[in-house]
Amino acid sequence: MKLRKLCLKDAPGMFEWMIDPERAQHFSFIPEKVTMENVEEFINKASQFSSDRHYAIVDESDEYMGTISLKDINEDFKRAEYAIALRESASGKGIGYKATMAILDIAFNELGLNRVYLNVFPENKRAIALYLKCGFKFEGEFRQHVFIRGEFRNLKWYGILRDEYEG
Repeated sequence: MKLRKLCLKDAPGMFEWMIDPERAQHFSFIPEKVTMENVEEFINKASQFSSDRHYAIVDESDEYMGTISLKDINEDFKRAEYAIALRESASGKGIGYKATMAILDIAFNELGLNRVYLNVFPENKRAIALYLKCGFKFEGEFRQHVFIRGEFRNLKWYGILRDEYEG
């Protein structure tokens, strides 16, 4: 497993997980509204590395396994938001853990950040277990914070600080 810049050849794999209803229930976008053109546009913008860094998670043969990101990187406050999404074929193999530890290394050792945080729907137990395994700490829950698919949803917030990172 390694991280590299996203490229257009990753679009079919990214599109696959984005339209998967099982996976999409854990995200705030609507899978029925996602198009291949949306995915390709996202990849083209991702290559510009502004305040967001999006990486492809790939295997030894450079096959796309998922996307991992540091978003809203704030150099003044030394923080960024983390996100990860894996294809079904990559789940349950330890790839999410390895990719998360790799991006935390980038955050703390390359970018010099002090804090990385994330939010997750409370029912996404599998993701929460990954975050805890990687060293993220539960920080609180925002009640009815987002309105998605006709209902208000809570978000749990987790964070990890530089001095908590064991990379």
